Amino acid sequence: MKFSKLVLPGVTMIAVAYGLARFSFGLLLPAINESMEMTDSTSGIISSLFYVAYCVTIIYATVMTTREGPRRMIIFAGLSAFLGLFLMAVTPNVWVLGLGVLLAGGSTGLVSPPYGGAVSLWIKEKQQGKANTWINSGTGFGIALSGLGAILLTPHWRITYAIYAVLALFILIWNYKVIPEMDTGSGSKLMFKKGNLSLQGAKGSTNLVIASFILGFSTAAFWTFSRSFIEAAGDYNNVLLSGFWVMIGIFGVLGGFSGSMIEKGGLPFAYKIGSLAIASASIILALAPENLLTAYLSAGLFGCAYIFLTGVLLVWGIRVFIKNASLGIGVPFLLLAVGQVIGSSLAGMFIETWGYALSFTLYGFTGLAAAFIGPRK
Repeated sequence: MKFSKLVLPGVTMIAVAYGLARFSFGLLLPAINESMEMTDSTSGIISSLFYVAYCVTIIYATVMTTREGPRRMIIFAGLSAFLGLFLMAVTPNVWVLGLGVLLAGGSTGLVSPPYGGAVSLWIKEKQQGKANTWINSGTGFGIALSGLGAILLTPHWRITYAIYAVLALFILIWNYKVIPEMDTGSGSKLMFKKGNLSLQGAKGSTNLVIASFILGFSTAAFWTFSRSFIEAAGDYNNVLLSGFWVMIGIFGVLGGFSGSMIEKGGLPFAYKIGSLAIASASIILALAPENLLTAYLSAGLFGCAYIFLTGVLLVWGIRVFIKNASLGIGVPFLLLAVGQVIGSSLAGMFIETWGYALSFTLYGFTGLAAAFIGPRK
């Protein structure tokens, strides 16, 4: 299969699942709270459903991709994103909203492992690293698009989600037509060999697990509270606040070059650069959150480093679990999410006790510690 024939629909599906179905919720939440009269505790519980759904579905997707191949999980991911966005657009109450959030969040877990399997099946070995990291960079495109949507349509969050649902449906149809059928027998379709789900004998898996968890923990404060931080510290209007999010997405697209850096500098070098950069973003924001230039610099650095680093973890995981690409993506991405769940919960407590600046500095130094637990040559 041609590189672009798989990568382009993959980029757009990742953009829908991560950018539109998942990360757009935080930007639209103030308007949703106002129109649906939700309390902070209710919105907090609903927001946590994204993480719950992600952790459950990424395990399911890893197992099913290993057994049946990538096509079915990719289609399920697109269908889950579409249904989730549609329910969020038409929701009459918080219960339907919560169901929509579960489906939208579940799409992110469903979509990552099967694309790793698809790349390993249909892309030439020399191009697989680039293919995986560029597909992963779709998150940046989605975040940028969700930020623009927040700027243009924030008061009209139902219309926003309706537009996102239509986009998700078109991209689902595109992937349905592009991703080939699998065959576990002796037919004319591509033969799929079942992978191995065992973690035994995978060299470097311990470091991969620890590093993924710490990086997830260290980025949780930025994902959850950075917008609130600059809103409390400076005189920013809604356009500038949404622009902060757009910066994360636009520069996140540059993270797609992680595959090229891995090829030129090696995996350990790319990992160390990424972890140092993402830690610096939190520390820079803590220094001068009231300054627009500093805030946007921090957002751009974080977006680029996060997508870059998830691309590095993706390649690292596939190299560790060399016989099962979906497991190689599922393990680090699951641990990244677990770290974010715990890190986000603790960040709220830290901010109430110590304030934003000290808490973000603490999370930044945690990210620095992750730089020393990287892959070996």
